[in-house]
Amino acid sequence: MKAVTRSGWLAYGIAPVVVAADQATKAFVLGSLRLEDRGPIPLIGPLDLRLVWNQGISFGLFRYDLPWTRWALAAFALAVAAALAVWARRAERPLTGLAIGLIIGGAVGNLIDRVRIGAVADFIDATGLHFPWVFNIADSAISVGIAVLIAESLFNPRRT
Repeated sequence: MKAVTRSGWLAYGIAPVVVAADQATKAFVLGSLRLEDRGPIPLIGPLDLRLVWNQGISFGLFRYDLPWTRWALAAFALAVAAALAVWARRAERPLTGLAIGLIIGGAVGNLIDRVRIGAVADFIDATGLHFPWVFNIADSAISVGIAVLIAESLFNPRRT
């Protein structure tokens, strides 16, 4: 079996940082800040803190209230994280490692909520920017990771 590349180690290093940041901010919002008991709190500029329990996938897409969907979405997130961890082993570019680490960390961060609580805690409200969703650190990491992978494939094509 081929050794893990430097970019793979980058992915493996970034993923737990994203999980820790995601879980720490959720603990603060739910615990210390007690956002569940309060209305929206102005954050900075057009951003507010507002708690939304997300039973779907990122940004509340594909929301289902059936109990089995919680476990189906958890299994899907675990499968995605595992597949990306395998991909990371052979990642050749640092940007690829960065992107994979962000996506793995985001998937695992939301997976923890889904298994532990039954829904994902979203709390960054950007509706003041005409962005219709409430999201969290994990969602942001997934989105940025996907954007980096797309940009890298468009602007830095693989050499043959």
